[in-house]
Amino acid sequence: MKGLLNYTINVRGRLVDLSEPQVMGILNCTPDSFYAGSRVQTETAIRERANQIISEGGTMIDVGAFSTRPGGEQVSQEEEMRRLSFALKLVREEQPYAVVSVDTFRPDVARMSVEEYGADIINDVSEGGITGIANVPLHEAKNMFKTVAKLRVPYILMSVKPTLHDMLLAFADEVQQLRDLGAKDIILDPGFGFGKTLEENYRLMNEMDKLKVLELPILVGISRKSMIYKLVGGDPTTALNGTTVLNTLALERGASILRVHDVKECVEVTRMVKQLMTD
Repeated sequence: MKGLLNYTINVRGRLVDLSEPQVMGILNCTPDSFYAGSRVQTETAIRERANQIISEGGTMIDVGAFSTRPGGEQVSQEEEMRRLSFALKLVREEQPYAVVSVDTFRPDVARMSVEEYGADIINDVSEGGITGIANVPLHEAKNMFKTVAKLRVPYILMSVKPTLHDMLLAFADEVQQLRDLGAKDIILDPGFGFGKTLEENYRLMNEMDKLKVLELPILVGISRKSMIYKLVGGDPTTALNGTTVLNTLALERGASILRVHDVKECVEVTRMVKQLMTD
């Protein structure tokens, strides 16, 4: 699509073309994620959600077992892995060919998810443990950058920096660290809703296209977040319209992957924007 990088990522030997926008559906096997519609904990619910994401046109499934919302419950590594192992087995049984991402900041959880349960991508909200969870310090004994480089899987690097200037400087340094360790496929996430005020979130959305100078694919995750309903009113359950607007703007500004709760609606957005941006 015009405006997107001509970029592919290697997913277990299969090339995934990110020059066409991809929709990543959210599957949270947690009891406390901020949007109740994304929470699935029973075997039946997990199977149904995995199938729903793919049947509605999603190509990626992002599985999370630790809520990073403000005030979320702190979950032990053992409990996070227990939840993930249960969910990942079911997702793989239902959708063996889907691209599966695991949302974790813990290196050991990342390793086990890839080596034992077939996860394809690691989605890390902590910038490799450098920033913590939205600036809450982490105390992980191992290094996430070294872990993902050794695993040789695509890695989503999310920033909690509040300004584009600081984000570009940090991303440039972190990407070089990852390259030096041997990491190949790096996806940038500007981290909407993490470590940013309402005004900073919207300023970043307006300037997001400047991230393309780093020549890496960009993931945007703004689905039903507070930056929507704190501006226009409501709560996560009423934020679909705002999500659609911001996803449209994100595509126009170079997003390659949209991480969402509402897959069908997002796929419709990608098709319409693609039509508008076709030469």
